Amino acid sequence: MIDLRSDTITRPTEAMLESMREASYGDDSRDGDETVMNLEALAAERTGKEAGAFMPSGTMTNLVAVLTHAQRGGEVLLESSAHILVSEIGGIAGLAGMFHRGVPGTRGAMDIDALREKIRPMTRNNLGTALVCMETTHNQAGGAVLPLAHMRAVHDLAHEHGVPVHTDGARLFNAAAALGVAASDIAQHTDSVGFCVSKGLSAPVGSVLCGSASFIERARTFRRMVGGNMRQAGPLAAAGIVALETMVDRLTEDHASAKRLAEGLHHINPRLVDPQEVETNLVRVDVSASKRSAAQWSDDLQRKGIRVSPASASTLRFVTHRHIGNTDIDATVGAVAALWTKS
Repeated sequence: MIDLRSDTITRPTEAMLESMREASYGDDSRDGDETVMNLEALAAERTGKEAGAFMPSGTMTNLVAVLTHAQRGGEVLLESSAHILVSEIGGIAGLAGMFHRGVPGTRGAMDIDALREKIRPMTRNNLGTALVCMETTHNQAGGAVLPLAHMRAVHDLAHEHGVPVHTDGARLFNAAAALGVAASDIAQHTDSVGFCVSKGLSAPVGSVLCGSASFIERARTFRRMVGGNMRQAGPLAAAGIVALETMVDRLTEDHASAKRLAEGLHHINPRLVDPQEVETNLVRVDVSASKRSAAQWSDDLQRKGIRVSPASASTLRFVTHRHIGNTDIDATVGAVAALWTKS
């Protein structure tokens, strides 16, 4: 099977497996674990923050960030199609007790004027804006990368009103690779940032939330509250260290694969995808012109040995990763072309 459903299906490298065998086995929940602490320190260094906290998932880093930054009952402002809103099962309200207000945006970037209108102080009638969130790369926008100038504008505007900013950076290093900058150059425009080592970086499990030392110390309390303390987590952290040390530079290969896929599909029919909009390793493909649903396309492609996820009733999401090469991309384009002729 050519599996293009997600980069979360990547398998650990031999170097990761070896590091896991040699990892420490301290109790991270009780006394701390040396390997976990090394990963957290490396993550903080790479993002230019003071400290980090290792957690099981990116969803948890976002939830813990909201809990840590914001007073229960306050408002969180974020782009209307943000992952926190559409893919995290309402944790922002159900678990963090926060209200959200969506801000319209373009390719995941909030309209600054609309954001300015929505930020409001606490009054006798409302608790006001408690937190602003960004997302880069932006999942629903097909892996779009937020421009640094936009992030700076959001950060500055929020701080003018005394509001902290959190960034969902699950694929932060993909964003950095696309921009040609260090991850810390992105993270300087946010008070906290979470990123995954388990997607394109290929570690089996884990995400790290980074921020100031005082923020992370408080975040550890909320990590425990939501069940994120992981006891003997050294082997998982060991793989994360190898991921950060050896897998970041190769992410541009995944971006090239995604561009190759987009160009091939565009050649079949320009309405499928605009290659100019493919910035990282996600490719959203509009199959509405075929008059067959995305779910039908997914089923038909699977019968041809290709796994891909429906992103909506009429859109497919393809995600490239290190297990996908040019041969796989060309086979996928060929399969889509064959199905397209039968549409």
